[in-house]
Amino acid sequence: MGGTGLARAAAAAVVLAVSASGPALAEPAAPAEPSPAESLPAALPGDDERRQTSNAIRLELGENGVLHAEEAISFGAEVPEEFVRTLVVREPYDADHDRLFEVSDVSAVDVSGGAVEVERAERDGTLDLRMDTEGRSEVVLRYTVRGAVDPVGTGTELEWTAVGGYSAPVAETTVVVDAAVPPSALSCTAGAPRSSIYCTSSDMGGHQALLARFLQTDMEPGDSLYIVVGYPAGSIGGEAILARNWTLQSAFAITPATATVFGLLLLVPVGGLVALIRIRGRDERALRSEAAAGRAPVAADGGGSGEPDAVRFRPPDNVHPGQIGTLIDEQADVVDITATVVDLAVRGHLTIRELPHAQYSATDWRLDKRPGPVDDDLLPYERMLLDALFHQWHQVKLSELGRSEFPARLSEVRDELYRDMVRLKWFANRPNVERNRWATVGIAITVVGVALTVLLAVFTQAAFTGLAVVIAGAAVTVGAQFMPAKTRQGSVVFAHTLGFRDYLLSAEAEDVPPRHRVALFSRYLPYAIIFDNVDRWAAILASATSEDPADGLPWYVGPDDWQLQDFADSIRSFALTLTGVISNTRQFRTLR
Repeated sequence: MGGTGLARAAAAAVVLAVSASGPALAEPAAPAEPSPAESLPAALPGDDERRQTSNAIRLELGENGVLHAEEAISFGAEVPEEFVRTLVVREPYDADHDRLFEVSDVSAVDVSGGAVEVERAERDGTLDLRMDTEGRSEVVLRYTVRGAVDPVGTGTELEWTAVGGYSAPVAETTVVVDAAVPPSALSCTAGAPRSSIYCTSSDMGGHQALLARFLQTDMEPGDSLYIVVGYPAGSIGGEAILARNWTLQSAFAITPATATVFGLLLLVPVGGLVALIRIRGRDERALRSEAAAGRAPVAADGGGSGEPDAVRFRPPDNVHPGQIGTLIDEQADVVDITATVVDLAVRGHLTIRELPHAQYSATDWRLDKRPGPVDDDLLPYERMLLDALFHQWHQVKLSELGRSEFPARLSEVRDELYRDMVRLKWFANRPNVERNRWATVGIAITVVGVALTVLLAVFTQAAFTGLAVVIAGAAVTVGAQFMPAKTRQGSVVFAHTLGFRDYLLSAEAEDVPPRHRVALFSRYLPYAIIFDNVDRWAAILASATSEDPADGLPWYVGPDDWQLQDFADSIRSFALTLTGVISNTRQFRTLR
């Protein structure tokens, strides 16, 4: 029995114990033993007429646990226009459940057999049966109850609030429970709801061995009568009907079952993380392999000849700045486009011309298109970038790029740079597509997990398991940026590139023969932009150019009052301005 039953009244428990062991109730009584109703004295002359209403309730308990009730309600001299009989149909059972009593087949007749209209109205766990009793001295009410029987411990118990309430005072209420087997114990409480006061009287056995009898006198409106009858285990079928009460704690209950399912579901993202670490570890293994092989990104030993002409003027594997930038962070971003523009200038495909300006006015630059060396083939994304910059013109100001077709065509350049990563076999799929695919999958899993958690919380106590799906989806969404894994070849190039970066970050002008300094430092300036080392590298280049003014910087032209010492500030300002122009385009706004 749950939160109701015998625990509902401490006194009732004592009586049950006595009933089960005491000889007075356990042994059959003499045949002449009167029932509780018969033992009551007749009403004395002059008793208040309002106390003469009585109700004789007979409950027949079937072997299947269904309770068939018949109530004979007799009124005194003053018959009310209507009489309301209240039944309890829902009551607390335990911390997470309420117990339900299903009442059906409700009907009523008067003494002549004429039908009496019964109105049903449920409210706050009770069912009001409102009957039209005007002019009727007696009404017989019938109904069926399911859910009143529940297996408890080593027995079976009928638990039922035989009277949930009356609309008028009732002088005497008798309840007789008839079952297919003799009762083994009984209990009752009466009075206000949740009362622990024992009813007027109760007994069982005697010449009517199958009956349990209860009596309660002088019931006021709102009073109740609660009965419990015990039977041997398995003698009566049926079980309590429970409805779960929703609470946040119960919905997310952590049980061995939910914890096990939660752990199993989390194995999926954990396994994915292990696989991702394994794939990502390829870059680290490639770095160790490159270091073990003793490979350097720039060689100057002349093949053992010691000649300075042996300096190599290309980065590892002839990788261009935009490719290096995309390989490192797996995104074709504004820095990669800016570095590519400077690289095209250094290689002779355009000239960067700083325009004259007043002391406090903004600096502007003009890009002049040049034919470029015949032996320097442009990559597809570089050709598309030149077309986006100049379109049908040969000159364009940096300040005018935002108003031209340049912003709209940048997305094509970016897509082509991603395709270049696949052509070079550095990535199995385009990094941006791979990221978007996994992000979409992660968001979908998260949404499904949230919906699943809500459904589980509403209908079960296993919502805790749904959180594992939410966590898995969130992990996939966050981890989407790490999903574009490099191929083995891409990892080798990446390792070589990091070695090249270390060289750029540590090289000094004295490390390169004087006649190669301007060419080498100019060639590697775009890579310094990628590696965020433009200030230092531009200063080294300006220093090398000032040592040999004859070489100059053919790809960067300043105003008349401009000097090579200003180059570091000029190229930094140019890079920042171009980066700002690109960042303001819709395609790159999220990559600032």
